[in-house]
Amino acid sequence: MPRTNFQELLDAGVHFGHLRRKWNPNMAPYIFMEKNGIHIIDLQKTIVKVDEAADAIKQIAKSGRKILFVATKKQAKDIVAELVSGVNMPYVTERWPGGMLTNFPTIRKAVKKMMSIDKMTKESAWDVLSKREKLQISRQRAKLEKMLGSISDLTRLPAALFIVDVLKEKIAVREAKRLGIPVFAMVDTNSDPEGIDFVIPSNDDASQSVSLIVSVMTEAIREGLSERKVERDSEGDNKEVKVKGRKTKVADDTESASLYADEDVEDDEDLDEEIDD
Repeated sequence: MPRTNFQELLDAGVHFGHLRRKWNPNMAPYIFMEKNGIHIIDLQKTIVKVDEAADAIKQIAKSGRKILFVATKKQAKDIVAELVSGVNMPYVTERWPGGMLTNFPTIRKAVKKMMSIDKMTKESAWDVLSKREKLQISRQRAKLEKMLGSISDLTRLPAALFIVDVLKEKIAVREAKRLGIPVFAMVDTNSDPEGIDFVIPSNDDASQSVSLIVSVMTEAIREGLSERKVERDSEGDNKEVKVKGRKTKVADDTESASLYADEDVEDDEDLDEEIDD
């Protein structure tokens, strides 16, 4: 069953493209017609592309990896921040920090600096600082929070990017392509779909259009996370557990347990990568 329908897309204005004189010829396959000098996007193709993108994003979320959402344009930033924070995924809605992906260790240093400031404010040393010093540090913290706040928990490169307006976020697209990171994107008629792994032909200017498409993606993420939890809980019924330095394999409540003596037990969960300074 499609994740959205023609009428929903129509009501949200997803079909409205840009003026014909601003079009990118590579978007021709996704354009239905021209009306009053404005290109109209083929919503039947949008439905197919939305489903393809949502299914792929669901699988990424199910694997436990992160999708980084990027939307710095005024009419999209608040919508994306609200929807994406609900599924605990990172997002960038302020200026894209150049080198965020290609120079990721430097970004991690900035995040660690922000965390060290937080730690310092809770220590006694903070109380002996002058009012001016406290103000300077607080301003620095606020600046870091504005740029990095939503990605402070991103300890490794994201598995994919979701972008609203590839024309505006061309630096993010370029960095992702350089590193081989898949890009999902809302692509309007004035943008180039070449190099975008999952193109969603759609109006990337209207807030209702952005809200609808991003909502479908976040719902797919929620499904993926839910399925991941169910699978992990199911695996927990048959996993190996620690029993006083020994390993016990629990197969079923009604079956006897097999005991493996004198073996080290390793944690099954993946640990987040720590990037050295």
